[in-house]
Amino acid sequence: MKVLFSKTQRPYLGPELRPHFLLQELGVKGSALTAFIGPCSVKTEHMVDWEDRLVNDRIEARLMVHFLGEFFGMTLHEGVLLQRLLISMMAQSLNLTVSPLSQAVQRKGDDLFWKERKLSVSIVTASPVSVLLHAGINLDPSGAPVAAVGLYELGLTHEEVVENWIPGMLGSFLEEWESMNWACAKVRPVI
Repeated sequence: MKVLFSKTQRPYLGPELRPHFLLQELGVKGSALTAFIGPCSVKTEHMVDWEDRLVNDRIEARLMVHFLGEFFGMTLHEGVLLQRLLISMMAQSLNLTVSPLSQAVQRKGDDLFWKERKLSVSIVTASPVSVLLHAGINLDPSGAPVAAVGLYELGLTHEEVVENWIPGMLGSFLEEWESMNWACAKVRPVI
C-alpha cells in the first residue's frame, strides 16, 4: 500500500474514478490512497451511484480535498468496509482536531455531517481489475446542491489542512492498513 499527497491542484470531474488513474496521472503503482485539492463538478452522466443518477443528481463544490484510492485483490464488499473505515477515521480526526465544535462531526453511512449539513461525498465501485474509492471533503462547499459545510468554516485554515490534516489522514490510513495485514499474518490457523 502506498499513500501520496499531490500538492498539484486539479479538479475532480468523475472520470478520474477509473482503473490505473493513479498510475497514469500520479505514477503510483499498485494499491494506493492518494489525496489532492481542487474543485469538484461531477455531472449526472459521470455519477457512479445509481441512486443519484436516477434523480439526475450532481456534485459541486468550489474546493474539496479529494481522496482517491485504488485497491487490487479486493472485493467490492471489502472496498465498502475500507471506505467506511476511512470515513470513520476522518470523523474521529476532525472531532479531535477542530476544537471547540458546538456539535461533533457525525458519520452516517459513508458520509460526514455537521449540524445536518453535508461535509463529504464518497463512493466505492469495482472495475475489472480493482476496487476504486473517492472521498471528497469540502473545504469551501460553495455551489453544492445540498446544505453543506466545509473544513474552513469548521475552523481549519488552508495551511492546517495541507500541512497537518491531509498527511495525518494518509499516515493513519497506512498505519491501519499495515496493522490489518499484520493481524492477518500473525495468527495461527485453527483446524
